[in-house]
Amino acid sequence: MEHRGPEERGPEERSHEAGRTETHQFHVRTDRGFRAQPSHGALVRAKQQCSAQQLSSSPEMSAQTRAICSESFMHTFPWHFITVCDVILMLTKLFDFNLNSVTESSLWRSTDYGTTYQKLNEKVGAKTILSYLYVSPNNKRKIMLLTDPEVESSLLISSDEGATYQKYRLSFYILSLLFHPEQEDWILAYSHDQKLYSSVEFGRRWQLVHERVAPNRFYWSKTGLDKEPGLIHLETSITDGQALYVTCKLQNCTDANKGKPFPGYIDPNSLVVQDEYVFVQVSTGGRPIYYVSAKRNVFTPMKLPKYTLPKDLHVISTDENRVVAAVQEWNQNDTYNLYVSETSGVFYTLALENVVSSMGPEGNVMIDLYEVAGIKGMFLANKKTDDTVKTYITYNRGRDWRLLQAPTADLRGTSVHCELPYCSLHLHLHVSANPYTSGNIESKDSAPGIIVASGSIGAELTTSNVSMFITSDAGNTWRQIFEEEYSVLYLDQGGALVAIRHTPLPIRHLWMSFDEGRQWNKYSFTTSPLFVDGLLGEPGEETLIMTIFGHVSHRSEWQLVKIDFRSIFNRRCTEGDYQTWHLHNQGEPCIMGVRRIYRKLKPIARCVMGKTYSVTMTAAPCDCTEDDFECDYGYERRSDGKCTPAFWFLPSSMSRSCTTGTTFLNSTGYRKVVSNNCTAGVIAEYTARRQHCPTQAPKGLHLVTSEGKLTATLGSNVTFLVFLEEGDGARTSIMVDFGDGHALTYSNISSIEDGIRHVYKAVGIYRVTATGENSLGSESATLYLHVTCQLEYIHLSAPFVAVKSKEVNLTAVLWPSQVGTVTYIWWFGNNTEPIITLDGSVSCTFSREGVNTVTVQVSAGNAILQDRKTVAVHEYFRSHLLAFSSNLDDHNPDVAEWRLDISRVIKISMVQASGVRPEQILVTVLPGLPTAAEFFLLPDKETTEGKPEKISAHLDELSEILLSALNQNLVQFTLRPGVQVTVYTAHLSAAPLVDTSENHSGSAMLMLLSIVVLGLAIFVVYKFKRKIPGLNVYAQMQNEKEQEMIQSPVSPTESTVVSLNPLRELVTSPKLLDAELNTRPIGCLKPRAHVKFSTELPTYINV
Repeated sequence: MEHRGPEERGPEERSHEAGRTETHQFHVRTDRGFRAQPSHGALVRAKQQCSAQQLSSSPEMSAQTRAICSESFMHTFPWHFITVCDVILMLTKLFDFNLNSVTESSLWRSTDYGTTYQKLNEKVGAKTILSYLYVSPNNKRKIMLLTDPEVESSLLISSDEGATYQKYRLSFYILSLLFHPEQEDWILAYSHDQKLYSSVEFGRRWQLVHERVAPNRFYWSKTGLDKEPGLIHLETSITDGQALYVTCKLQNCTDANKGKPFPGYIDPNSLVVQDEYVFVQVSTGGRPIYYVSAKRNVFTPMKLPKYTLPKDLHVISTDENRVVAAVQEWNQNDTYNLYVSETSGVFYTLALENVVSSMGPEGNVMIDLYEVAGIKGMFLANKKTDDTVKTYITYNRGRDWRLLQAPTADLRGTSVHCELPYCSLHLHLHVSANPYTSGNIESKDSAPGIIVASGSIGAELTTSNVSMFITSDAGNTWRQIFEEEYSVLYLDQGGALVAIRHTPLPIRHLWMSFDEGRQWNKYSFTTSPLFVDGLLGEPGEETLIMTIFGHVSHRSEWQLVKIDFRSIFNRRCTEGDYQTWHLHNQGEPCIMGVRRIYRKLKPIARCVMGKTYSVTMTAAPCDCTEDDFECDYGYERRSDGKCTPAFWFLPSSMSRSCTTGTTFLNSTGYRKVVSNNCTAGVIAEYTARRQHCPTQAPKGLHLVTSEGKLTATLGSNVTFLVFLEEGDGARTSIMVDFGDGHALTYSNISSIEDGIRHVYKAVGIYRVTATGENSLGSESATLYLHVTCQLEYIHLSAPFVAVKSKEVNLTAVLWPSQVGTVTYIWWFGNNTEPIITLDGSVSCTFSREGVNTVTVQVSAGNAILQDRKTVAVHEYFRSHLLAFSSNLDDHNPDVAEWRLDISRVIKISMVQASGVRPEQILVTVLPGLPTAAEFFLLPDKETTEGKPEKISAHLDELSEILLSALNQNLVQFTLRPGVQVTVYTAHLSAAPLVDTSENHSGSAMLMLLSIVVLGLAIFVVYKFKRKIPGLNVYAQMQNEKEQEMIQSPVSPTESTVVSLNPLRELVTSPKLLDAELNTRPIGCLKPRAHVKFSTELPTYINV
């Protein structure tokens, strides 16, 4: 999502920035600070012997070629504005493909516009490997070098245009820098581990500002808007889906000094501080809500036309106190609509539909919108209509757009028959990501009206038959200058243009024009053809010096060719060399409400303007016409040009912020284009009229949480926000009922702009109601808030052994028991379709013998937990409870793995003591203390032949054998040396489950685990259910179950009722448990440390 926009590039790249608007969500411009983040190069040349040569390519132009060896990629930095203005620094690197890393670097310095270079490796450290080079935007004498962090983490600082350096160690790895726009020594550094550091000594010392800062989401304060010059705006990450917008003091960023301008969380990577605006995004119910703050005032939702329903939004520009935003609407995929705001940045109207977009090299969104340099309010855009792309131009910030008139003749003078609107000129609006190569379009502030671009003529924009075109009258007329793509550089502030062909082949010529591209002269810049890799208009567009770098062959050294065009000119320009040029739009001189007249060089003049030349312009206001006004928010332009209300808009709603006794501006449906300077004319007719605020009842009351969510965590602060669309907010009282027995009343809505905070003390669904009331009526809004508790774990209560074709109960036990709304998803065996319930218990029947798997998933809030159990299903079996000598409890960690191992040891001991076959015994150790176990006897199907009477007798025989061995203390095992454990028959035992009749009338239907494990829980809940609100549902469920009849293990013929109460003996101290349960807090219940509960249920073992 991130990209390298102008604010993120290093100083070496910024001077080459052209105009295709490259955006990400909430695009940031550079005047908030100089954000430097240099890119990695990819140009590589082999190591060769160095050489240099001086040549004269023509009598009129001097060129010097110098070879730079051993390195691969260059970062070049000019100084434009200091007394020593001819210094160039160049950093080169050697990349070793075998090692996949940079192994050498060299720093070069020129003090004569690149005629000669001095190697400075000894001054920075012969073995030091440099990564990046920066220059202070406020003091060009100050230079900063960063070392390769793979080798060492250091920086080198120079205060004398790079002549000498001092080295400083770093404790972190710098990813990007942000220089202060005014203070030359103030820098912010972003590290690889998301930490933000600050320095007030130009990097000599650093101090940690904040951790968990979002990349490129930190900004310097703006003078006149922020309270302090050393204030930092930043976005800090809270969770994967939540972030906070905070302000911090530069040298004292403590919790006490932090500001939180926006109440509540924001979406990650959404904070943008640009000019006088601050933007954030908050997603609610899957839809983003965009907020804006103008001049650091309170945040207000951005108002797009009602049914825009944006999927994505990018802030393109905030120039001239207005916001230009690109919005991808719900029905768009590869295009965006352009919207423009008024000065507050709140209310937006449509400027242009279906502007083409594409993905940048780093996954960032790029919008085909180009702001022309030198002329305010002028843009070019590529619009997609019926699968065709056409180029449009505007002179009034998007109020009106038109197609480009194609040239009347081609290069050869042949007439071009291209009639609007069926045929026009279309331009590619891409800007090069490489600062050393030009993009598809170029314009300069120092040369207003001149635009050079590549494109095509026809019904739509194409990538074939691309030619180069130029306009010298701000897009009114165009001329074809080349039939192929060329890189074009502006020299002498547009007084000279230099073009070099885009080609993968080596070249030795360039073209130059002195008359705004009307005529081009061919020059040779090298004796040997050169593969051109880049152009450097160094040390700036106000000079007549440029540098070409490339290579003679793919294995040759770098060749730097410095070209000095000054010898072509023999004089400086005088006043007689200039002429006036009137800016116009197809003959209309009033653009943005003024007539603008520029001074430009005459096409026939052959002179040097020099650095002292500055663009001059005179402006005179025009009378206002309808063309100076755009449609206001909620209004749409009809085919006749009139603005009328949209079907969803009620004009009266614009008075919603009115206070009785004051006035408001009642829109006429129009608003003056921002920065339009027209006067008089129809201004009174189209300007909003001031009227007295009407007295009205509250209408359109909204109640939301600050996070935009309908859930909250138990015990946390919930902030409610109340908005009123219409009505006198100052005279409307607000009452908020939180739904838990608490309510607050406020005298007016303005007193709760920061929100209303409340803490819920119990889990549940609460009906929150806000009511606004004044003397004329009332309005209510309702919100249903789910207060939840984090689900920590679950376990599935299931029998170890179940009777075939008999119903058994399965229960999912939650911890904590109250977590809010819960959904249970049950999976049985290999079934592909689950059973979904809102109850934590289900009944099921297993129709086949064998091992069956049961899985339950519990969904609570954002958490999904699951547990799985296996159930052995048999038609006939007997079971008995086991007890152990007390020494086993001292070694019982109460974990599943331990119980599994002990179960296996017990089974082996029982087989050895009784001689019963292993496959006829199942043993499981039960959770909790004191340690208990249960064993199951299974009949031998071959011996019993499947007959019930034989099965019953066979099980009786096996029971007598095993019980006899147990009663004689024959079942023992060694837990560890010196610890011998004896297995006994428990005094309290479950009855055998055996079906002795053909119709199964004597079969037991009891859940063994409910007796052993859940018996305690049932007893406690039954006794204390009125004291523990969190267990009400569970207690009621258990209370509805009937006690079941089971057979005594001692006498299979006697039927007895087994009470659940004796199972309290399994708890160390039931009185202690009683006291503790009575004192537990309501809500998220957690077990005490000395009352042991198991989170898992036992699994039977059959080895």
